[in-house]
Amino acid sequence: MSTATTASVSTHILDTSIGRPAEGVAISLTARSGSDAEWVALGGSATDADGRCKDLPALPEGTTHVRLDFQTEAYFLNKDRASKKQAEAQQDAPRVRDSGAFFPEVAITFAVVPGEHFHVPLLLNPFGYSVYRGS
Repeated sequence: MSTATTASVSTHILDTSIGRPAEGVAISLTARSGSDAEWVALGGSATDADGRCKDLPALPEGTTHVRLDFQTEAYFLNKDRASKKQAEAQQDAPRVRDSGAFFPEVAITFAVVPGEHFHVPLLLNPFGYSVYRGS
């Protein structure tokens, strides 16, 4: 939660290749207090069944820049395994190729100001992604 002297951050991920939330994606949060300051690891979490990460650590006072690192490779590898298993269970289904992840991680860096909440959704598919400032 943001206060008058801090900002807050939340995120969610939608896997646009299947039109569903991306569950189980590990996310780490780092922050710094100025363009020349060192990045400080604050912790992380993972997305829930709704693709949301509800328990990211609070930002320290004075934070000006935030980085969210989404570990997408493990998500896509697990999804590929599940798809193969499902395809093998269906006689007429084509086999799913093991594509892995073209982007094994997605790092998003953005500026924040005290007193505001920043929701940064990630729209993800195996070969591309986009982000935006949500509400």
